[in-house]
Amino acid sequence: MEKSKGLTIAVDFDGTIVEHEYPKIGKEKPFAVETLRSLQEDGHTLILWTARDGELLDQAVEWCASRGLNFFAVNNNHPKNYLFQGRSDKSCKVIADIYIDDHNLGGLPDWDTIYSMISGMRRKKRSWWKRTFKKRSRKR
Repeated sequence: MEKSKGLTIAVDFDGTIVEHEYPKIGKEKPFAVETLRSLQEDGHTLILWTARDGELLDQAVEWCASRGLNFFAVNNNHPKNYLFQGRSDKSCKVIADIYIDDHNLGGLPDWDTIYSMISGMRRKKRSWWKRTFKKRSRKR
């Protein structure tokens, strides 16, 4: 899956895509997979961002793939990044524009609300600095 020009969205698995029944895989949260596939179709890049590792991570990735949900990367910023500061393990820091997680402040909104919020967002091409000072110069 190639990286797009939309937003980069990091998505948790347990409690977000599926009900929290770790280490088992819980039932799918209503509309989670459908919404995430729609976000991909809209040009956004999805990264699976989860505390799962090893076989449990493989099971989560396979569960998603079996429903047509494939990620640009898993627990990483890029699928080919396997080295971090000379170590063979992956970095635990995923860089994204948006993080979707059931531990968000205020909890996890329903997936319809999440889609509505994200579908109106795009990366800004102009910097905050340029927008601010262009407004000031117009007032003079």
